[in-house]
Amino acid sequence: MVLWQLYAIVGVVCIILEMIVPSMFFLNLAIAGFITAVISLFINNADMLTIDFIILSLVSLFVLRPLLLRTLKSSKDKETGISGDYIGKIVKVIEPVTKYSGAITIYDERWDARIEDEGEIPAGSEVRIIRNESLVMYVERV
Repeated sequence: MVLWQLYAIVGVVCIILEMIVPSMFFLNLAIAGFITAVISLFINNADMLTIDFIILSLVSLFVLRPLLLRTLKSSKDKETGISGDYIGKIVKVIEPVTKYSGAITIYDERWDARIEDEGEIPAGSEVRIIRNESLVMYVERV
């Protein structure tokens, strides 16, 4: 087997391992394997290529991995779904809201609403959405 094929196989195996165990560890080894495969087209010394693979692995682990993890974390921090579109918005009450019944309207949609404390919020009032449970929005007085 030619050396470039060996390092290309190492890269493919590491990518498969990264898909199974997503930790951003094996991805760095895969990158090092593919770069070493390209280097092996010009250098035919197995010992030198092994040293290159180790150095490239360490460099990508200590330089590239923190960048990848930071990018992954920042993409997870973006709010999507119900939290990003509804929570914190000020909306109109269309049916009096109590601990057990009520309705609000937001984005021309009707949602069931509840308050956590005793009392009632009359229709026509403005409230802030504080959380949701399934199809029920919990609100508070503004």
